[in-house]
Amino acid sequence: MPVTVIRYLLDSTICWGVIDGSDVIPMEQRFETTGDFLRGTTLDGLKALDGPRVPLGRVRLLSPVTKNQRFVCQGANYRQHMIESGLDPMAKQYNMIFTKAPSCIVPADADVVRPRRVRFLDYEVELGLVLRRDISGPVRVTQDNLFDFVAGAVIVNDYSARDIQIPEMQFHKGKSFRTFGPVGPYLCLLERDDMPALMNLDLALRVNGKIRQQDNSRNLVFSPEETLTELSGIHDFAAGDLLATGTPAGCALAVPSPARQRLGALLPEALKWKIFFRIQARRSQYLQPGDVVEARICSADGRIDLGTQKNRIVAEGEA
Repeated sequence: MPVTVIRYLLDSTICWGVIDGSDVIPMEQRFETTGDFLRGTTLDGLKALDGPRVPLGRVRLLSPVTKNQRFVCQGANYRQHMIESGLDPMAKQYNMIFTKAPSCIVPADADVVRPRRVRFLDYEVELGLVLRRDISGPVRVTQDNLFDFVAGAVIVNDYSARDIQIPEMQFHKGKSFRTFGPVGPYLCLLERDDMPALMNLDLALRVNGKIRQQDNSRNLVFSPEETLTELSGIHDFAAGDLLATGTPAGCALAVPSPARQRLGALLPEALKWKIFFRIQARRSQYLQPGDVVEARICSADGRIDLGTQKNRIVAEGEA
């Protein structure tokens, strides 16, 4: 059975604890980072945790992934999202990888600040995987040993400034503004028998109560084990690092068809981007100050429940 933990602030002290119904069972140990927490605990120990409870309403939730951890992301990794992005899922031969600055990580209920320079702020609900152990060389990750590498799962919302990401071809800049990476509220720690359920989780995102994105993790193009195997041959990971596995269809971004993209490539740069901005400006789906975004991920049977994120969009200077 999964163990649901939170990182929180209570009476000016940062704590870790295990969720028990509407309460949290605090841990006496203090762990500065997510990696420290994972290295210093066991599932059996967390399950056996007992003692005085604290009502969840009394604590201030923090991100269960701390800002020292790597924040690695997959792009265009759901079939329908690839199609709406002008890509062919059957023809894609590469795993699109980028990073977000860890400084963008905020709690699940944080306000998201739209910078003054950003007009086209987009949302992306994603299943996040938190690594169990360090990886310092090539490894072969399979469905059978995924548990040895992945400790648990969280909700990630990969907020994106499309007017920077797309014209400047800068994923890192467009996705790394402060507050653009809410994580949590929960870190759901999984047992070995829970790992297959990672590929059957329902994802949903609503804006002002209306559904925008909805899919299931079984529709991922590149699985977690494929991705970790590939990336282990490129760079190191540490326990507690975060892998965001991609977002479903339904984003605000309008991507031209492949034919129009080929035509656009023949245009002068200034004209091409003028047309791009004109098209995006017609999209009412982009987030505005005052909008409320809710993201949820869970299994159909409720065995794995990552909770619900709820973010209010605020203009820079109003946070």
